[in-house]
Amino acid sequence: MKVSVFERMSLAAAKHGAVNLGQGFPDFGWPDEILDEAARALKETSNQYAPSSGLPQLRQAIADHYGRHFAQQLDPDHVCVTSGATEALGAMILSTVEPGDEVIIFTPAYDSYAPMIRRAGGKPREVALQPPGWKIDRGALRAAVTSKTRAIIFNNPQNPTGRLFGPDELQIVADIAIEHDLMVISDEVWEHVLLHDERFTPLATLSGMAERTLKAGSAGKIFSLTGWKVGWIIASPENAAVAARAHQFLTFSTAPNLQSAVVFGLQGGDAWIEPMRQRFARALARMRTGLINEGYAVLEPASTYFLCVDLKASGLNADDETFATAAVEQARVATIPVSAFAEDNPSRHLVRLCFAKRDETIDAGVEAMARARELFK
Repeated sequence: MKVSVFERMSLAAAKHGAVNLGQGFPDFGWPDEILDEAARALKETSNQYAPSSGLPQLRQAIADHYGRHFAQQLDPDHVCVTSGATEALGAMILSTVEPGDEVIIFTPAYDSYAPMIRRAGGKPREVALQPPGWKIDRGALRAAVTSKTRAIIFNNPQNPTGRLFGPDELQIVADIAIEHDLMVISDEVWEHVLLHDERFTPLATLSGMAERTLKAGSAGKIFSLTGWKVGWIIASPENAAVAARAHQFLTFSTAPNLQSAVVFGLQGGDAWIEPMRQRFARALARMRTGLINEGYAVLEPASTYFLCVDLKASGLNADDETFATAAVEQARVATIPVSAFAEDNPSRHLVRLCFAKRDETIDAGVEAMARARELFK
């Protein structure tokens, strides 16, 4: 298997002393009290295997969290705690897909989807979203459904585009899933990282979708602690139990002290959410303004840590791979070519940058992007 584009660009950033705007991790934004709780739990509570489906108190805290935010009626039987959302996605795919099944993914797509579908014996079928709007087209989605289609993987808000899909597009996914009796694996890890006062709607809250939706959530994204790798599956009790059986043969269980700290964070009230959003929105504005001032055309995201730069609209005669390679090696800034997020005829004129960085990192990155632009004038 080839090395992921994220690892490849991060290694190149380290080799060339570049500003790393490629891999999507923040360098600010976590509540220090949660770190203190993790340290306390490490010293004072169990460091042995946690229950495979997660600490009971964390499963309850997750259920309560979604009740507060989205009025979902959940209990711990709807929840399975996993070692990160990527592991949740793997468990959900393995518990849903049989050899010969087809699974629809919207591209550009997070790069774990297609390999995991293939590991389960399935075949990914891409439905391409087109820039700059990245809208879901009912006809294109319906045309991708065959007699072998088992599921749709739906990422909302979406990485790498930063798109938050609206009610009409959610309904398109729901309608086609119900019409063709499909499961939907809904990757919703960015649900709280909203940049412009948008509202997020869980797919499972649409009529007829609770029993056919498996959701991935992430404490790493909620608390800006991506290295903790604490995620979860939300599904009907029956579907959650099946996914949990796949999970037990992947990581089995997740670090108990980190689970305890996430309980603390989720139960401690939600006052941290709005300051987190505002800080990310300010970081986005700083990077966007800097890039525009340097002559770049950017696509405005509604969510995630990412914005895309349109090389063609910026007047640069370079595809995304060529630009990204030259940028990291010669201008010393790491970006991600968006063509890496699709296999069938991907867009080759966009690069993705992570803006969840301190001001000085953003400023250094913009300066390096200015140098990169000079390489292709």
